[in-house]
Amino acid sequence: MTFFERLITETLEGQATLAAVPQIQDGLAGKISRETYIAYLTEAYHHVCHTVPLMQSAKAGLDDAHADFRDALDEYIAEETGHEAWILNDIRHCGGDAEAVRRGPPRPATQAMVDYAYDYIARVNPMGFFGMVLVLEGTSVQLATQGASAVAKSLNLGPECFSYLTSHGALDQEHLVFFQRLMDRVDDPADQAAIIEVAKGIFDRFAAVFRAIPHDRELAHAV
Repeated sequence: MTFFERLITETLEGQATLAAVPQIQDGLAGKISRETYIAYLTEAYHHVCHTVPLMQSAKAGLDDAHADFRDALDEYIAEETGHEAWILNDIRHCGGDAEAVRRGPPRPATQAMVDYAYDYIARVNPMGFFGMVLVLEGTSVQLATQGASAVAKSLNLGPECFSYLTSHGALDQEHLVFFQRLMDRVDDPADQAAIIEVAKGIFDRFAAVFRAIPHDRELAHAV
């Protein structure tokens, strides 16, 4: 079993926990309100704006023995820079107040997830950050390839409202292939353990982020 295969196998419980969240299930079916979609984008903004700083922090903590992983983070940084601006544009096109989102705070669950990542990188092992990559990129592919089109159809929203999600469909599928190859080069047991630990931690915390999004399931199923 490769390390990537082990990573997927050992995080199956977290994957199932995230997939079972009602906000995700209804989003994938297109059964959410415009307000719920804007609330999702709001929390996405508040964690995506930390993606590059988290990568920079992880890179700074890696020694020369991890030079290949520092190089990989450089590629990720180049790809991810500016994505939070796409989210704000989507919010504007949906009729939301993007400036209020930019100035406002995240929900506590979102802040907790971001804080966990920063703390783990700083105090435990910066390689653990790749566990967060698994969760966020894997989830964005699913939301992009299935959820965006379903929500667009049910809410009659144009493509200008989905630039963040739709761009991540093809982009993150390519990233996942890159990520799989990268993970199969992780041979240090401590690094492997860190990546698995963070992936499990982020799956649970990301599920909490979605659960915190205001959502009336009865209303959603009536959409």
